[in-house]
Amino acid sequence: MIDQRERYINPYTDFGFKKLFGTEMNKDLLISFLNALLSKSQPKKVISDIKYLPSEHLGAYCNRRAIFDVYCVNEKGDNFIVEMQNVSQKFYKDRSVFYSTFPIQEQARMGEDWDFELKEVYTVGILNFEFKEDKYDKDCLHHEVKLLDTADHHVFYDKLTFIYLEMPKFNKTEDELETMFDKWLFVLKNLSRLLERPKALQERIFERLFEQAEIARFTPEERRGYEDSMKVYRDINNAIATAKRDSKAEGRAEGRAEGRAEGKAEEKLDNAKKMKELGATIDFIMQVTGLTQEEIEKL
Repeated sequence: MIDQRERYINPYTDFGFKKLFGTEMNKDLLISFLNALLSKSQPKKVISDIKYLPSEHLGAYCNRRAIFDVYCVNEKGDNFIVEMQNVSQKFYKDRSVFYSTFPIQEQARMGEDWDFELKEVYTVGILNFEFKEDKYDKDCLHHEVKLLDTADHHVFYDKLTFIYLEMPKFNKTEDELETMFDKWLFVLKNLSRLLERPKALQERIFERLFEQAEIARFTPEERRGYEDSMKVYRDINNAIATAKRDSKAEGRAEGRAEGRAEGKAEEKLDNAKKMKELGATIDFIMQVTGLTQEEIEKL
């Protein structure tokens, strides 16, 4: 059930994120968000229109699917993959690179006249966790990654960009919001906890966003969809928290590395089974548990 104290949807849920950013009706919200994001490093690059593309793709040389939360092109043909990532994953960066290969390959044209010129590809990851392994500064939450020359660090290739936002590090209050980038991050992090539109968010685009995010405006079908999405979101978070707690307890009790490894493997399978029963996609379960598609399908 939806918490009756919540007025606006949680954008960290699959339904909430796609409701705000993945529909033709709300493409102006995605355009505003992307422009705010790009303004950090490319203020002259302004998106005026986008076209949504199919979100599911099958690799040309392997039977491995890629399912994007949002996939679109702008009026110049530049490609944008936008992903909401709720849980940390061991090979998340590898996955980001793998996903970026799809819009690259799909630009290939038949015939001898194609000279390999490519449009730009952006992969945007909105992360509900921190990159602990990289030991970034505690205040550094925005990362823009390109191919660099290691000799002098100049950008060697500027058409492939990975942008990551470590949302737990964003702690600005309403009074501290200055740029559109600040305002969008504030909305993403706090939307479900707000009871009204903050005074700092008076731009027309945020008026549209709060209208679309208001749960009371949902149709019965939308409400059911959001309730289902919230159930999966909460249950998966609970499963992850339980797995971490049980793993630590078991590790202390057994005191042996092999015992911990075996226990973790069993926990992964048990949690994957629970997620599958709750309706989570195989790709999502793979992200959370690290299990293979074959292992999950056998459950």
